[in-house]
Amino acid sequence: MIRIHCTAEDFGRVRFAARPAPLQELNAALGMLLRRDDALLYGRWRRRVERALPPASQALADLVPAGRAPLFLDGFEESLDAALDAPRSTPQAVVRAELARVYEGHAVPPPLWLRGLHRGEADAWRVLRRARLAAFEAVLRPVWPLVQDLHRAEFSRHALTVAERGVAAALTALVPGSSLHDGVWAFDGPDRDVRPGGRGLLLAPTFHWTGRPLLGLPPGGPLVVTYPAGPGHPPPAAGSDAGSDGEEPLAAVLGRTRLDVLRLLEREHTTGEVARRLRVSNATASAHTAALRAAGLITTVRAGRAVLHHRTALGSLLLGTAHGGARPGRPIG
Repeated sequence: MIRIHCTAEDFGRVRFAARPAPLQELNAALGMLLRRDDALLYGRWRRRVERALPPASQALADLVPAGRAPLFLDGFEESLDAALDAPRSTPQAVVRAELARVYEGHAVPPPLWLRGLHRGEADAWRVLRRARLAAFEAVLRPVWPLVQDLHRAEFSRHALTVAERGVAAALTALVPGSSLHDGVWAFDGPDRDVRPGGRGLLLAPTFHWTGRPLLGLPPGGPLVVTYPAGPGHPPPAAGSDAGSDGEEPLAAVLGRTRLDVLRLLEREHTTGEVARRLRVSNATASAHTAALRAAGLITTVRAGRAVLHHRTALGSLLLGTAHGGARPGRPIG
């Protein structure tokens, strides 16, 4: 459980990021690229991104040999140029410590350019800057206007929640399943206690991440809580192959959320899991699964106290996939 211990001063300094941070969104996208879960919702996106990444971006893979990224890659600046230049101000001792941390226990030695970064060489910093810029142009530039629109919508939703129900309600609404008691905001994650110490919280949505919230505490700044937002799948690029498999017409028939539920249920999920993954309420998830079950596209079964949904062969056939069906259980209704 992650526990953020907030003082009265922290609550007075809670704010929502006015605009998306380009490199923080890039970090989230590259983090999803490394993960191999969410294959149904993110599989096609991963294939598209892997094809689009240019050779110049390969240097970024050198920085995450075991899936751990050095902290000096955090980029909370709203300007792309400022974010690209920010790592140069990292104390060299911190750079060396972070490189040692991510390569700890790794059998393959770091490449030559990273050894230059360890020594603080200007050419190595230029390699890193070019790699991040190339990755941004390939991964996020095609969808950046949409990310900005999604961010504005999330900003408005958050502002409305604060106005109607207060900061405490807004915080717990951002992370489903979180709680706020006696100044401690708690949610699922590795056991960790974080104390902003009066510096406040900056809430930053990301639209390319489905995991737990990511925490960053830049020197002299507020605690940055980057949390997953959006529809639960990556924003589609204009002119991409998002509809090439016929799913866009299917979305017009089923509705986008029901299509997402159907895609998600390649594997069994409870109603609560569906709600969390697609960021809808339990009641909304229940209504959509009931409609899909009535159409014969999913089955719902009981296994002990749990209620599990799974796509049927008909549902898989509708999506054009090669597998589907349901596991044994006691049907409901």
